[in-house]
Amino acid sequence: MALLINVGHDGWMGDDEIAKILSAHTPTSDVRTLADPGDLSEVSMLAVSRLDPDLPHRLPNLQLVQKLGAGVETIVRHPALPDHVRVTRLKPEAPAREIAEWFLTYILNAQRQGDRYRRQQTQADWSPVAPLITTQTQVGVLGLGHIGGYTARLLDQLGFQVHGWSRSPKSLPGVTCHHGYDALPALLGRCDHICAILPSTPETEGLIDARMLAAMKPGSQLLNAGRGDLIDEAELLQALDRGTPGLAVLDVVSQEPLPANSPLWSHPKLTLTPHVSGWHLGDALKDVAENLRRLSAGEDLLHEVDRARGY
Repeated sequence: MALLINVGHDGWMGDDEIAKILSAHTPTSDVRTLADPGDLSEVSMLAVSRLDPDLPHRLPNLQLVQKLGAGVETIVRHPALPDHVRVTRLKPEAPAREIAEWFLTYILNAQRQGDRYRRQQTQADWSPVAPLITTQTQVGVLGLGHIGGYTARLLDQLGFQVHGWSRSPKSLPGVTCHHGYDALPALLGRCDHICAILPSTPETEGLIDARMLAAMKPGSQLLNAGRGDLIDEAELLQALDRGTPGLAVLDVVSQEPLPANSPLWSHPKLTLTPHVSGWHLGDALKDVAENLRRLSAGEDLLHEVDRARGY
C-alpha cells in the first residue's frame, strides 16, 4: 500500500518537501512522488493540492484522495475519479490562523484609514482623520466551519461586533448567528466588513450576485478567502463603482492564475492577493500519515468528506 504525493501546481510546497515530512512521520510507509512513482498499481492513497485531470486513470487501485488543504470541490466533482474513491481533507490550525490574520490585516487597515493616508502621502497632505472604533464596528463572517469559526472567535476577542452566517443553524459564543438564504441580505446591509470563507458547492456558487451586492452597506468592505466562484466578478466591479461595497479584497478568484487582461487587476477599489491567505500546514501532515495508517487498518478516516454534499 503506497502513498503518492502530487501537489499538482507551482507556487507552494513541492512534492519532495511534503514527501520528506511525511516520511519522517511514518518512516516505515511507502511514500512516493511522480518523479519516481514505481508501480502505480501499488498506490492506494493519493495526496494532492490540485488533482491532475489524468492521474486517476493511472491509479487502478486508488482508494483515497487526501486533499492537502480544506477545499475539496474540484476533487469531489472530478469527472475521472471513481465513485468508490473516498476523499479526506485537512483541518489544521496553522492556516486557519493565517486566514483569520489575512482578514484582520485588511479590516484593521480600513479601521485605521490606511488607504487614505497612503493617498495623502503622495500629495504631502497632513490631515489627521479619526480611526473607526472597534467596538462600534460590525463584521460578518460567511461560513462558520473550521476556518470561519476561528475567524469569528478572533474578531470577537478583539472587540468587534461579530455576526456569523451559515446555511444551517449554528451557535458560537460571542457571535450573533444567522442562517439561511433569506437572512443574508439583512446581514450584508448591517456589517462594515464581510469576511467570506464559504466552501464551493452548488448552493454557494454565484451566491454573492447583483442582489446581494446591492444589499451591502454603502462603503463597506467585502473580503473573500474562501472560493472564487462565490462572487459574480462582473457584478462586483459594477457594485464597487456604485459604492456597495466600497472596497473589496480578494485572495481567490474564479480563474487562477488571474489572466493579465482581467479588469480585476486595475480597479482602484479592489485589492488582490494570489491565493496566499493560508499557507503553512503546521503539524497537519501528521493527519495524512494517520489516514494512511487508518486506511491500511480499515479504520474510520480523519476529516472524511461527504462527496454528495461537497464538504
